[in-house]
Amino acid sequence: MSILEMKVPSPGESISEVEIATWLVSDGDYVEKDQAIAEVDSDKATLELPAEQAGIITLKAAEGDVVKVGQVVCLIDTSAERPAGSAAPAAEAPKVEEKAAVTAPVQTPVAAEKTSTPAPNPGPVSDSYAKGTPSPAAAKIMAENGVSGTKINGTGKDGRITKQDVVEAMAAGISADAAQGWGGTRDQNREKMSMLRRKIAERLVSVKNETAMLTTFNEVDMKPIMDLRTKYKDQFSKFHDVNLGFMSFFTKAVTEALNLFPAVNAQIDGNEMIFHNYADVGIAVSSPKGLMVPVVRNAEQMSLAEIEREIKRLAVKARDGKITPEDMTGGTFTITNGGVFGSMMSTPIINPPQSAILGMHNIIERPVAIDGKVEIRPMMYLALSYDHRIIDGKESVGFLVKVKEMIENPERIIFGGKDPYAVLLGL
Repeated sequence: MSILEMKVPSPGESISEVEIATWLVSDGDYVEKDQAIAEVDSDKATLELPAEQAGIITLKAAEGDVVKVGQVVCLIDTSAERPAGSAAPAAEAPKVEEKAAVTAPVQTPVAAEKTSTPAPNPGPVSDSYAKGTPSPAAAKIMAENGVSGTKINGTGKDGRITKQDVVEAMAAGISADAAQGWGGTRDQNREKMSMLRRKIAERLVSVKNETAMLTTFNEVDMKPIMDLRTKYKDQFSKFHDVNLGFMSFFTKAVTEALNLFPAVNAQIDGNEMIFHNYADVGIAVSSPKGLMVPVVRNAEQMSLAEIEREIKRLAVKARDGKITPEDMTGGTFTITNGGVFGSMMSTPIINPPQSAILGMHNIIERPVAIDGKVEIRPMMYLALSYDHRIIDGKESVGFLVKVKEMIENPERIIFGGKDPYAVLLGL
């Protein structure tokens, strides 16, 4: 018998422990090499743990256990023979192609089913694999989103509902069973906070306690951007093979405004201020594991198409639970869009050690005065939360006004926020 001890790898610098979020296999299962056997939560991201060798697995940690990096979490008997009737994996390529075929961007990333498929186990099928019974991962997503299993067709073994089935059903419009009532009882459920959620809580409290946070507001007329998108979106999508969204315009406007107001792009380190000659913009997205802020590196050097591609790539990674700590570290400024959830106005919390964050909100048609006349325009409230220790009120207001001017006059983005006619005339 040859036993392999599988230890927890280091997910990134400064991370010393992780939490076993979900075992994707059961004790005694036969696993293939590189098959995803578990999801582990660090304080920054959720990662997959792949099997290092093929064999029969013995679990040494339970779901919810906090384990140290380097600790043994399972054993794999590599000398065990593959169960009779279980063929070696040979059709991995089609799954990869299917994964890569995702082209439509998502506004609210949700976790997708892992591409690895555990090899069938020997022996009779247990009750847990009965038709319509969700897997543990699928059951968790269904509970979080109020989705009933009666509305989902299971494609797993013997009709079992997989996580991918739930995700696809939700994407197709399946919603909570609100019409039948939510069936409240006097029972209480107590759940342990995930390591990621605990870390988010700690960071949010520390920001409120350790910074002089203030928020300033403005509103922006979205009609010029919306007209521009309507005119060029089909041509843009065909030429660049990516959709044209609002986030690329705001990201580009932010990078130009950061160049004019460098303190908004700076941070405090002890008694010193660190100014960045680049703009690494974090884009806050919601995932089943909590708030994720992947970073678009050197956004100031990117075109609108390049920004859209990078946001899409990071959003898909967050949705699939494949985002890494490296994807979320080193940002200098953050943009969050509560408008996708219907938020009209909010005061976003700074993402430390950054000094400012821009909050976008939903677009509402409102009457506004245009050249002395009342017109109905698509308006959006913008909110800039900033650390008053390093950013003065004048800079914060000036920054937000500059972003507003560039969104309402998209041509200014090309000229670094300046009036294009003034540039033309050399003024």
